[in-house]
Amino acid sequence: MKVIILCAGQGRRLLPFTEEEPKCLLTVDEDRSVLELQLRALAWCGITEVTIMVGFGADRVERFLAERPMPGLTVRTRYNPFFDTSNNLVTCWAAAAEMTEDFILLNGDTLFDRDVPRLLLTSPEAPVTLVINRKAEYDDDDMKVSLNGGRKLKAVGKTLPLATVHGESIGLMMFRGRGVSAFRDALDVAIREPKALQMWYLSVINSLCPSSLVETVALDGRWWAEIDTCEDLAKVRAHFASQQSPVVGVFPAARYE
Repeated sequence: MKVIILCAGQGRRLLPFTEEEPKCLLTVDEDRSVLELQLRALAWCGITEVTIMVGFGADRVERFLAERPMPGLTVRTRYNPFFDTSNNLVTCWAAAAEMTEDFILLNGDTLFDRDVPRLLLTSPEAPVTLVINRKAEYDDDDMKVSLNGGRKLKAVGKTLPLATVHGESIGLMMFRGRGVSAFRDALDVAIREPKALQMWYLSVINSLCPSSLVETVALDGRWWAEIDTCEDLAKVRAHFASQQSPVVGVFPAARYE
């Protein structure tokens, strides 16, 4: 199983932290960055091949990968030259050459308990599977999901009516079998849209919902976080600082070894 991580953007909402450092290299667990923790979690779950989509600070990401190789992982980068003028749909489209077999797609700012990728890998087989989180309330920034009974995805987007919302996408999903080509073909259609540069790749997932290709798997209480703002960053750092002793299922990299 291959993993593609989307790390091309600067993360302007995290300025001044991302003035020079790409968001994925911000440290959150002592000296360990978001990207290092993601790679350690993937390796722990048995993943062996990772492609990282880079853009802003690409040289820094590649230097990090060279200086801190991850045992058991083959990691390479692919560059998105449009990172500064586009949203993540374009980064996804630029990764299409990597989408030749079953793969996992992961946002570069998403962290989670170490067994979450395994939850996805062992989920009931479907062409496309999204990991979702359920909570009591949702805000305008949440990538909300609506289900069509059971695990089937009916819609995904930030503007869904709250009465129809059953959870939120955490930015981690898997494509298997015909889901791989369906997603790649839908990306080719979406990239021709006049507003493609401002679109999220989850709008492509939304376009696949009528075909009943997309299912979901819930976190069921497992920890996760998205780092979009300085407040998010502070909360994630506090989370790791609060882990005083080895606990099964807790993310910090030292506890994988």
